[in-house]
Amino acid sequence: MTPRPSTFADVVSDEAVARAVEAEAEWIEDLTARLVAIPSTLGNEEPAQVVVAEAIRELGLDPVDIQLDADELRASPFVAPFSWPVDGKRNVAATWAAAGTGGRSLALNGHVDVVPPAAADLWTSDPFVATRDGDWLVGRGTGDMKAGLAAMLGAVRALRGLGLAPLADLQLQSVVEEECGGNGALQCVLSLPAVDACVIPEPFPGAISTSQVGVLWFLVDLVGVPAHVGDAHDGINAIEAAFPLVARLRQLEAELNEAPPAPYDTIPHPINLNVGLIDGGDWISTVAASCTLGCRLAVYPGQPVAELMRRVEEAVAEAAADHPWLAEHPPRVRYDGFAGNGVEVASDAAIVRALAAAHLAATDTEPMLVPTTATTDARAFVESGIPAVCFGPHAEAIHGIDERVYVPSVIETARVLATLVRDWCGVTA
Repeated sequence: MTPRPSTFADVVSDEAVARAVEAEAEWIEDLTARLVAIPSTLGNEEPAQVVVAEAIRELGLDPVDIQLDADELRASPFVAPFSWPVDGKRNVAATWAAAGTGGRSLALNGHVDVVPPAAADLWTSDPFVATRDGDWLVGRGTGDMKAGLAAMLGAVRALRGLGLAPLADLQLQSVVEEECGGNGALQCVLSLPAVDACVIPEPFPGAISTSQVGVLWFLVDLVGVPAHVGDAHDGINAIEAAFPLVARLRQLEAELNEAPPAPYDTIPHPINLNVGLIDGGDWISTVAASCTLGCRLAVYPGQPVAELMRRVEEAVAEAAADHPWLAEHPPRVRYDGFAGNGVEVASDAAIVRALAAAHLAATDTEPMLVPTTATTDARAFVESGIPAVCFGPHAEAIHGIDERVYVPSVIETARVLATLVRDWCGVTA
């Protein structure tokens, strides 16, 4: 293999990369806005993938469909359990093929799926219209992570506009189902050639996320005894029976936060329980006959999610044992969606050092290395042996009301990614 120079700034300077990316700023923002206009929630991702495929063609690359395969996914040890159909769903990928040797291959990965807008009436503007507010772009998915997806495509567009070609393959991946388990990214790992590293432009501004918690989604089903409210004493209210279960799960949350390992010992409350869904009863004047809780809990890297499952089931069983009805009619715990381990990449890993150097070259600042109490598609890559980290724009209120992204940070992200591609993959004119 041809010896790889320590830098490719002699082929194209930092300043030339910056100017080329700045020239694509309008294109990047426009692509972000077009993607935000599509409510690509679970099951509705395809129109966004159409836009991404068109954008890839605008780069002069050929998009390829990576169809989700339920059987292949379920055969993987890294799959997140899912009960919904995935037939007909696709990721969109493209490869900017190597024009030489001496570089290292890279994947840039982003997701098009978004969470629902929560309470749309609380937004100051339509959640699915990208609205400019000074230097901010407001809308569901602006930060998480359609601006990051646009930035990574814009970075490649800038480099190609300079007449450059990589010395190692660069994969572009637009995936689905990041928000509910990560099986879209897993399908890419299963279907595409392995790469030397992956970078995901999730909203981590000025920082590289090298460690993330594992996440578990679980459902707890309870049954009660329906009765007319006038004879409520004859019934068992399944909704109210759920209250002591939530209290016991809060105790488990506290236990998990008692002695956080590094680097999570720097975070005041790294493990968070969320009771995100409740479905119970069918009539206001009828004692609720059933109730289902939908919860999310996390676990540190190195602690298997299977162990967290055991502790959740034990906590539910303990709470039920103290309830006269539930002791005889135990709740059922089941899993659907996230069930993934936490992952870490060493702070001195080659991709971390290269991304940090690209950040310094592009912004004149050193990025921090940070853990996150959330999870990302990095898990699918790291568990499959591919080091993956996150770095991206400055966003606020992701998953909340008036989610927004700082537009200058989006262009800065594209500049860092373009610099990384130059120095990691290597380029030739």
